[in-house]
Amino acid sequence: MSDTAVATAPPATKHKGPRVKPMRLLLYTFLTVMALAWLVPVGTALYNSFRYWEADTQPNGAFSLPETLTLDNYRDAWNVGEMAKTFGNTAFIVIPALFFTLLLAAMVAYACTRYSWKFNIAFLVLFTAGNLMPQQVLFQPLFQFFKRMPWPDILSDTDTGSLLGTKIAVILIHVAFQVGFCTFVLSNYMKTIPKEIDEAAAVDGAGVWRRFFKIILPLTRPALAALGTLEFTWLYNDFFWGAVLLNRGDERPITSSIAVLNGQWASDFNLIAAASILIALPTLVVYLILQKQFISGLTLGASKG
Repeated sequence: MSDTAVATAPPATKHKGPRVKPMRLLLYTFLTVMALAWLVPVGTALYNSFRYWEADTQPNGAFSLPETLTLDNYRDAWNVGEMAKTFGNTAFIVIPALFFTLLLAAMVAYACTRYSWKFNIAFLVLFTAGNLMPQQVLFQPLFQFFKRMPWPDILSDTDTGSLLGTKIAVILIHVAFQVGFCTFVLSNYMKTIPKEIDEAAAVDGAGVWRRFFKIILPLTRPALAALGTLEFTWLYNDFFWGAVLLNRGDERPITSSIAVLNGQWASDFNLIAAASILIALPTLVVYLILQKQFISGLTLGASKG
């Protein structure tokens, strides 16, 4: 038997990984730079919020301010800014405003998308067009309107006699200005829900209110969660209406704490940074809690219809 020829294996080819396209690499680089650009101010504020300068006199008579990292800035910001009270004022304004905004917007969107009547499109356009008017333009007429509107403020120590100076006025302003945008978003989302669902429920004897609360609202939960996250951030961060409509400092929302600290502690920017971090925490917590629903609401609205 002759020697067996040794079969030679074909030369190994180099494994080629997925090729990165230049445009994708450019996109990743751009997104990384933008993310860092957004995070640098936040990181700087976070670091400065822990910095604390203590006056120190050296043996040779020189005066210096040694730097230490401590939580004293947060404690001082909480006490000086009276944040416990202003957080309560903000909750009193934001929670009812958010609830009524989403509820009224869902009702209007349901009526405009589920029923065909003569002015449904014009009615929807009217609600949406309200967002095109700058709020500062309407400040003076609304200020005079609230000033002449009688209102017994039973929730405050002093009765101003008018709606001006009450947190109810701020709630009404927020609902009026935000319901248009929410109606526009919810109406577009409700159009993706098949009308046969309503028709089947109506055949089974379900009334309008039952169909709305039992069928439509549960189906629009992703959109409501996305809107709730956005609206909470916008309402919570509002400073303009709380400053111009609430004439008493102890009635103003949490965003006014920065102004108080800036007036009394104009040179202590570390204290202001600590207050800014405390004020930003609720919006971050709400986003983390509703992150899944927020993302699903955006993606579902884009993939349907």
